[in-house]
Amino acid sequence: MGLFDDINQFLEERLDEFLKNNPHLELQAIEEQLQEQARDTTKLIAKLQLEEKSLQDRILQTANDIQTWHSRIGKAEKAKRQDLADAAKEREAELLRQGNQIWGQMEGVKQRIVKAKELLQQVQQKRQEIKTQSAQAKTAQTSNTYSSGTVGWDRGADSPQYRRSADPLEAEFQRWEVDEELEQIKRNMNK
Repeated sequence: MGLFDDINQFLEERLDEFLKNNPHLELQAIEEQLQEQARDTTKLIAKLQLEEKSLQDRILQTANDIQTWHSRIGKAEKAKRQDLADAAKEREAELLRQGNQIWGQMEGVKQRIVKAKELLQQVQQKRQEIKTQSAQAKTAQTSNTYSSGTVGWDRGADSPQYRRSADPLEAEFQRWEVDEELEQIKRNMNK
């Protein structure tokens, strides 16, 4: 077991070191987790709203049943059928208890919907904060990387240090331009 523990510790140290050197990657992983949590919360809200609608329908049906049995009580009493009137009163009381239970369930679901919506708002806000931090970390890392390797005006474009295909600045701009185009496409799709 000692060997596995040593290997595990070594790998954890390398991972921590890597994440320390690339903080934007850790932030990106957190952002992805938050995105997944937002999706799950949205699904939960939709499920709870369907459940609320179902409970509302059951309450309406129970109310209709209560009205039916209430009118039957009156008819039975008018006809001097106390046995039927008593049975109808018991049924009405049972339906009232059932309606109260369903109402309580619906109120509980409504509270869960409110809490889920609050959670979704918090997750979205946190996700936006992480996006901002990630962009700042990426920018800071990029500026640190390129400030030491800036090509001077005295070196030509044909010098060995500057090749278009191997130029890290060119690659970074291409990635940035692709990311910008993807964001624009996403914004257009959301309209």
